[in-house]
Amino acid sequence: MTIHNEQITLSETTATLVVEADNNEQEVHLHNMTKSSNEYIFLGNADMSLTNTIHIDPGETVTYRIPPGDELYAMSDPDGLELGVLRMTQD
Repeated sequence: MTIHNEQITLSETTATLVVEADNNEQEVHLHNMTKSSNEYIFLGNADMSLTNTIHIDPGETVTYRIPPGDELYAMSDPDGLELGVLRMTQD
């Protein structure tokens, strides 16, 4: 198993790839690094927008299992929020 960690600055206008596709299932922990209220990170596919998907509240951490071959994208509202990503892949 390999552990990858990074902090990604997001846009409010363009979806950013935050979990790239892998040949195996991935366990991903995502954290909205802001502590300010009403500053959300949105998750979805490459065609997502701020109005058609789920969000992560300020200071919240969520965990997902991403199926083989799938990718995950994110956006923020307001612009410039940071997303902490901890991703575990099988070698």
